Amino acid sequence: MKKWIVIFLSALSSFSLNAADGDSIWGVNFIHDIHFNFTQNPYWDTLLANYAADRYTSCEMIFDGTVLPSTGVRFKGNSSYNAPGQKKSFKVDLNEFVAGQDYDGIKKFNLNNLFKDPTFIREKLTLDYMRRHNIHAPRCTYARVYLNNVYWGLYTLVEDVNGKFLSQHYGNNNGNLFKGDPNGDLKWFGNSVSSYTAKYELDETSTNDWTDLVVLIDSINNANTSTYYTSLESVMFGQDAISNMVINNMFVNMDSYCGSGHNYYIYHDSLKGAFRWIPWDVNETFGTFTMGMTPTQLKNLTFDYINQPNNRPLAVKFMADPVYRQTYISTYCYLMQNFTNAYLDPYIDSVANMIRTDVYADPNKFYTNQDFENNLTSDITVAGPQGGQTILGLKNFITARRSSLITQLSAFGCWLSSEEVSIADKQESLSVYPNPANSSINFNIPDAWNRTECIVNVIDLTGRIVISNVTETATGSQRLDVSNLNSGVYILQVSSTSGESTTARFTVSAE
Repeated sequence: MKKWIVIFLSALSSFSLNAADGDSIWGVNFIHDIHFNFTQNPYWDTLLANYAADRYTSCEMIFDGTVLPSTGVRFKGNSSYNAPGQKKSFKVDLNEFVAGQDYDGIKKFNLNNLFKDPTFIREKLTLDYMRRHNIHAPRCTYARVYLNNVYWGLYTLVEDVNGKFLSQHYGNNNGNLFKGDPNGDLKWFGNSVSSYTAKYELDETSTNDWTDLVVLIDSINNANTSTYYTSLESVMFGQDAISNMVINNMFVNMDSYCGSGHNYYIYHDSLKGAFRWIPWDVNETFGTFTMGMTPTQLKNLTFDYINQPNNRPLAVKFMADPVYRQTYISTYCYLMQNFTNAYLDPYIDSVANMIRTDVYADPNKFYTNQDFENNLTSDITVAGPQGGQTILGLKNFITARRSSLITQLSAFGCWLSSEEVSIADKQESLSVYPNPANSSINFNIPDAWNRTECIVNVIDLTGRIVISNVTETATGSQRLDVSNLNSGVYILQVSSTSGESTTARFTVSAE
């Protein structure tokens, strides 16, 4: 019999996977058609020149039959741009030349060329996995792209991290949004703002004030060890960064903070007064960014791997602090529940079936049709500058990586069931305080459940019920003793006898 464990891991702010704007783009299960019609002659030279100048080129865009005149289009990327061939990635801005122009409320999006992915699936699978597990990540789907009516290829269509994204996820967009590029290692270089402006990118819509970033980096590097958790939590949601680090490690995305030291956003949430961590550029998951490692080393990457520890202070501090380290391990155990072939193989097959015809028809793809088919399951070797590059297969990677992680994490009491797990896409509706807690927590039973019998469970992030309690004729505020729990992150679950259930996440700190 299947054992169903219902766990909800959400951000402290409300988060819905069903945002209204963009639903017709990302909330549907089909491939879009996007036509870019240029009048410049030759338009390709114009795009190349404007890439170097970081400018948009104006063209007519037809999105699934809807004509959007004077849309801004430009090439984007670094390594993806310099990949051989003419299949370049695009950034699209409908508002660049026509104020207020949008498509289903969306003004910007990205079209990525999949230059290191024979399967065309890595980026979508990783972002979907994040969102399925309530991590604030961009949405991703596919589009057939045409340049002046010539089919140019199949692209991933990825949501832009901008004011619209921030409003939908955090309920505000008036804080500073920084991108951890080109050198976002979060190292401390003193109090001068000028020491950081060349290392990070400040979004053009943000206030030109870098002092909040300096405060954050100061806290990351210099907060007192004995009070590190509480000090950092006052300026940053640590769980956001930890969840992202776990996913990047699990899927072996070395082109991320713990690897290459960039590819993320941090947003100063003005309502919460603290920074949020947002993933970006996950196209090199499944070990395609090798950093000189062999396929065996990539599949067996240590669960707490940090490249160049002297240059990754946030990761090092997380692993050194007992509360954050336990949170990291607990989060890993939780997020691994669905990192299985039973859960992901059907997803891979479904997406492959959806895109196969368009992959085959793509005239500018970087790999062969047989590479596409083989790499869904198995490692393949393709031509490369050193005489051959191995690209890890999706399904066999999941098998090997999970086996390695189970061995590694079992030493920390991480319980990983081979049985099916159900992760429910709900937002939290309980309020828990204090949070972090020390010896007890308070929470409110929903008004509609008053005078009914409620079951109260506390579940750790591996799925084990660590506290179980039946509350008779529940009314209003309740108090629960958590003094016997170890430091870490837990889920409070309250269920009514009629089958309704509501949850909240809270942290126990020994400090």
